[in-house]
Amino acid sequence: MARTDSGNKASASGASRKLVRDVFLGFIRVHILHHAAKEPIFGLEMIEELRRHGYSIGPGTLYPILYGLEAAGALCSRLTLVEGKNRRYYRTTRAGDALLAELRLKVREFVDEVLEPAPRSKVGASRRRRGESATASD
Repeated sequence: MARTDSGNKASASGASRKLVRDVFLGFIRVHILHHAAKEPIFGLEMIEELRRHGYSIGPGTLYPILYGLEAAGALCSRLTLVEGKNRRYYRTTRAGDALLAELRLKVREFVDEVLEPAPRSKVGASRRRRGESATASD
């Protein structure tokens, strides 16, 4: 069966949405570690904090992230009774603090490269010297 341009566009659009979602989920993980390093956090509080930054996620997205970070050893949690209900608070572990420090360096490097106006990339310049054409990956 032949694919049409609209089919390719729909497929590319779906792939693009997935890529954006994957990147945003990475940002959310860093954001969670950042706040959990400062003070104990809980799920609803993080949903509201992330919403302030334009991320619209629900418990079905957030809690698996929290559980995954805990399983990876980046967070630890404890249950606390609040107004007659158990609330799980998360904090970074030593490993989580070390991970956050590493991620901060990576984020800074990435932001400096992607957002700062700079001369053309070294990759693109070396290609031009060799007479190769530039691509979208420059």
